[in-house]
Amino acid sequence: MTSQTLATRPPYSRVAFLALVGVIATVGALNAGSALRAFASEPAPAPVPVVEAPPVEAPPPPPPPAFVFDTPLPGRVVNSPFGLRQLPWEENGRLHEGVDIAAPAGSPIKAATDGVVVRAGASGSYGRFVEIAHKDGFRTMYAHLGATARGVKPGMYAKRGQTIAYVGSSGRSTGAHLHFELRRKGKPLNPSFFLGQTFAEADDLPLRAAARVSRKVRMAQVSNWPDSVKVTKAKGGRIQTRISVADS
Repeated sequence: MTSQTLATRPPYSRVAFLALVGVIATVGALNAGSALRAFASEPAPAPVPVVEAPPVEAPPPPPPPAFVFDTPLPGRVVNSPFGLRQLPWEENGRLHEGVDIAAPAGSPIKAATDGVVVRAGASGSYGRFVEIAHKDGFRTMYAHLGATARGVKPGMYAKRGQTIAYVGSSGRSTGAHLHFELRRKGKPLNPSFFLGQTFAEADDLPLRAAARVSRKVRMAQVSNWPDSVKVTKAKGGRIQTRISVADS
C-alpha cells in the first residue's frame, strides 16, 4: 500500500502544467498583438526612386580625310617614274616632271581627286591634255591623250573617279600611255607618293619627300620613235636625232 501511494502523482500537477501553458499562450498572443499594432502604426517606407541610366550615344564618326588621291588608270602601274630622264634623241637628261602609265589606247582615264578643269587642249609636246585645279594649290595634268571625255572643258567640276579622257599617243609620245603630273603651287611633285593614298590632315602630306629629285639620270627605253623625231645614222652606226622646231 505504501509503495502504490507513493507512485501515484498528485492530481494538481497536471492542472498546474495546463495553467502554465495557458499563461504562456496568453503572453505570446499579447506580444503578437503588440507587434502587429506597432507594425500597423509605423509609416510605410518611402518608395525608392528609379533612376534611369542615360542613353548610351554612339561616338561621332571620324571626320572625312582631308585629301584622297586615286590612280587615274586603276590596275595599271607606273612604267616611267618621276626624276631625271634622258630620251634616246636628247643630248642631256632633264626632269621628267610626272610619271608615265602604259595602257591600251582608249582606256578611260579618271580624275585623281575632286577639282575644276582649268585647261583642256593640245600642244606639240603634251599632245591632247587636261589640267585640273584642286584645293590647297594642287594641280594634276593628264597628257598624250587620245581624246577628252564629252563635256570636259574649262570650268567643269570633275569628281574623283570621273572619266575625263582616254589613253592615246598624241604629241611627243612613244606609244599609248598616260603622262600624269602632280604639282602644288607650281612645283612638280612625285605622283607616286600620292596615288592610291589617303591623308587625314594636310600635315600628313609627304611634300618634302615628293619634291626630292635623285641626281641619277635614267635612260628611257623607247619602243617606237615619235613622228616628230627625225632619225639619221652617222658613221659607225651611231644614231643621231633631230626634233622639229615646232615640237621642241
